[in-house]
Amino acid sequence: MPEKLTEQEINSQTDPSVAKQYDNETPTDQQIKDFYSLVDGKKVGLLSTYRNGVGPVGRSMAVAKRVGPDFLFLGNLHSKKFSDLESNKEVQVTFQDSKTQDWVSVSGEAVTTSNSDPRIKELWSNGVKAWFGDLGDGKHDGSADDPRMALIEVKAKYITYWLHQVGALGFMKEVGVAAVTGQVANTGATRELKEAAIEQARKQG
Repeated sequence: MPEKLTEQEINSQTDPSVAKQYDNETPTDQQIKDFYSLVDGKKVGLLSTYRNGVGPVGRSMAVAKRVGPDFLFLGNLHSKKFSDLESNKEVQVTFQDSKTQDWVSVSGEAVTTSNSDPRIKELWSNGVKAWFGDLGDGKHDGSADDPRMALIEVKAKYITYWLHQVGALGFMKEVGVAAVTGQVANTGATRELKEAAIEQARKQG
């Protein structure tokens, strides 16, 4: 049920409807495991770069591989995302589950490498070729050796996600009761993984 707010909370400088969203009780190891469970079920994420004079620019990208808290993507070196990354390495990767409303946001920096990176051959599949095409010149053929084939590695610096804790009926009940009573609906938990926790996850692999 929605939690009743105390007078002390109401008079605090922190808005209680925001403060109660954050889960500071679940152990870090479990938070990391839940993060992996959320993202490993998603084959596609929204990768956002920052373009000068425009701002954030997002596009759907297939996740080639997750390595701990970091993510690898294959991309066309001629695409605008690479020119974006030349001037600003900061990126965001987001995921959302439309059924549960669970969402994940990963903020970090992108490292790009050219076709010479051996990981490209490990990650490449015939499905990737469909997004590059064969230009018929014996070189730009969509293979792992195609000079356009490049790797984007997103190194996480800050991760936040929301994990549902009630089903669809429970969600409706919480929101309905909160709307009538003025209390705060308690449908799930927002968690933060900051640099120390992310480094812990990276060491664990």
